[in-house]
Amino acid sequence: MVANLRSAFAARIQHASWISPATREAAEQKLAEMSVVVGYPKQWHDYSGLAVRSDDLYGDVVRATAFEWDRRLGHLDQPVDRAEWDVTAQSLEAYYDPTRNEVVLPSGILQAPFFDRQAGDAVNYGAIGALIGHEMTHGFDDDGRHFDATGALRNWWTLEDSSRFEARAALLVAQYDQYEPYPGVHVNGRLTLGENIADLGGLLIAFDAYHRTLHGQLALVVRSLTGDQRFFLAYARSWREKTRPGVMRALLASDPHAPEQFRVNGVLRNVDAWYQAFGVHPGDRLYLDPAMRTHIW
Repeated sequence: MVANLRSAFAARIQHASWISPATREAAEQKLAEMSVVVGYPKQWHDYSGLAVRSDDLYGDVVRATAFEWDRRLGHLDQPVDRAEWDVTAQSLEAYYDPTRNEVVLPSGILQAPFFDRQAGDAVNYGAIGALIGHEMTHGFDDDGRHFDATGALRNWWTLEDSSRFEARAALLVAQYDQYEPYPGVHVNGRLTLGENIADLGGLLIAFDAYHRTLHGQLALVVRSLTGDQRFFLAYARSWREKTRPGVMRALLASDPHAPEQFRVNGVLRNVDAWYQAFGVHPGDRLYLDPAMRTHIW
């Protein structure tokens, strides 16, 4: 799946008409050298020196904190360990590290609703595929694009391409600035820009990659749902969440992620294939005029 997503992303870069050959070549190199690690790290941390007692919770916390502090201090004056992860294997998350040009997918997130070995390609590409594509796209969002294939902070864009990127990104900022989780309370389109770019790019990459698995054939209709419909529904299901109003208001001021409902509806409004899959037309609530849809990656 990772290899297929990488190939689909490479094709999107190759066909991106708004970037010049020089920038395209650098982008292709960065994607080719991007590492994606899945499941668990090559080497586990050694916790044999940590004393854990079932009758001393407070002491366990203190000793664990001190143990981790000492372990990190041990990194001083040592070469960077590029095999080390920033999270544990059981963590329910994924991330992209721009300084290593690396995507990390812990085993903890490889479960429903993101991944299900018993589900078909449409479901898995719509969920975990879009998430993997999301992390890959972070290497080319408003922050990640400033790092090159080696992880160095270097501008590999032409001035004209940077201007075109900013213009396309500004359309996405304007879209998300309009969203109101509560009356009068808006999403911050600039704060959430990087995640919104990654959400949109990841879904488009995953959709292309899913269609590659069909080899030009039509997907089976399952429970009256086409393959494309199952793909988009799986994406929506992966972001189902409930958040208390007070927490939501606090997150809107500080979280670089948009609220989950806009990570779905805000993204799909820009995806032409979604309109075709569900027959969305002018006058429907989520319809967005083609001229206002944003396409970056």
